[in-house]
Amino acid sequence: MRAEALPFREVFGRVRYFASDLAFWIRTNPFRALAGVLALGAVGFGVYIGVDALSDESPNRLTSAAPQVVVVAGEPVEAPAELGFPAFATRNTTRVAGADAVTNAAGVALATFPAGGAVEGPDAVTIVDSEDWAAGVAAAALIAEPVGSPILFSSGGELSELTAGALAALGPGGGAGTGGKEVFVVGEAAEPEGLKTRSIRGASAAELAAELAALREELTGDSPRHLVIASSDAPEFAMPAAAWSARSGDPVLFAQANSVPEATLDAIEKLGDVPIYILGGEEVISDKAATAIEKAAEGSVKRASDADDPVTNAIEFARYADGTFGWDINDPGHGFVIVNTARPADAAAAAPLSGTGKYGPLLLTEDADSAPAELEGYLLDLKPGFETDPTRAIYNHIWIIGDEESISVETQVMLDEIAEVAQVESGSGESIIGGASQGTEPEGADRGGSKKQDDSTP
Repeated sequence: MRAEALPFREVFGRVRYFASDLAFWIRTNPFRALAGVLALGAVGFGVYIGVDALSDESPNRLTSAAPQVVVVAGEPVEAPAELGFPAFATRNTTRVAGADAVTNAAGVALATFPAGGAVEGPDAVTIVDSEDWAAGVAAAALIAEPVGSPILFSSGGELSELTAGALAALGPGGGAGTGGKEVFVVGEAAEPEGLKTRSIRGASAAELAAELAALREELTGDSPRHLVIASSDAPEFAMPAAAWSARSGDPVLFAQANSVPEATLDAIEKLGDVPIYILGGEEVISDKAATAIEKAAEGSVKRASDADDPVTNAIEFARYADGTFGWDINDPGHGFVIVNTARPADAAAAAPLSGTGKYGPLLLTEDADSAPAELEGYLLDLKPGFETDPTRAIYNHIWIIGDEESISVETQVMLDEIAEVAQVESGSGESIIGGASQGTEPEGADRGGSKKQDDSTP
């Protein structure tokens, strides 16, 4: 059976994203298949993406994603605003404009795991309940290679037509890195029919995270290089852990403000001599809780951030480096992902953007209408520059997650301006576009940055 190809305007709801430099507008409604259209200017044509939902050979087997691009006649766009710019994308930003995590996860998964022709989709997809932000953060470890499993969300114990369509488009087929499984069902998430699934259960966030850490170790055959301990009480402080876990495969375990669950302590003891990094300051995970972690651990225990506000916590974590652990983003030329703290499940939805493509940390804002001063300052410190030739510069790119209720167009435009490459003056010994770390480059310098990547960089 072959699903009918329908335009995005009939299928998706206000999600827009780039996939391999091709811009897709996504709109949502409950239809039988996932499909899409991008209206291209006033010339009056569109690009439709038709997706085979089921294979002709078997009614129970989802095909690997093979979107068919067909140019068809269509109504002309009458005004530039109908193209969606700048809310859709600017020079240095791209927005995944879903009104909820379910929509954002579908858009991100399709953008980060595009398939067609000889390029296959992921071996597996992870499904998490949209109300369980902690399960999403912990499940991000399955995004990292060799598992490579993006996250989709179910809601209310069911798969929406949007999620089902995205799952069909991704077409997981199982593989060595996933133990032959095509779907990992986490917690109380809905289980799709007709696919090889594995359920990961737990009575609490800590238990579920411990089970996911054990699953990651089982699938890879290796102990993790590091562990991240995040707060299960304060999601806004745990959100950045999802991005790092997706990039590195390091499991995320949970602690509370003044105590550590037995499931977390047991997992730490089983993993043995693994360095542990606590995310957040003493107000988030207290010294009392840190001491309990140290008693259970054979490896070192350090704080990767000691901030007591979420915006600064995310920035400190983005800057942090300790051997092979940490983003160490202290120079220009990187990707970044920005999410509103009011939408914690978006951290998991956006995590594949940090584990593939431009590999960037998750940063946070608490106000849809303006970026925090700390965030502006950090991005200005990393503003890329050139002396004479911008085509030989390096660039920053920012993914904006959520609709305009999460991050306004005005904020996006401001972030675009901060990320834009700028000409700098040479000879002064000081930078005019950032902090003290932003010096000018001598002729012939390595324009990729002076910091050597560690061997854990994908």
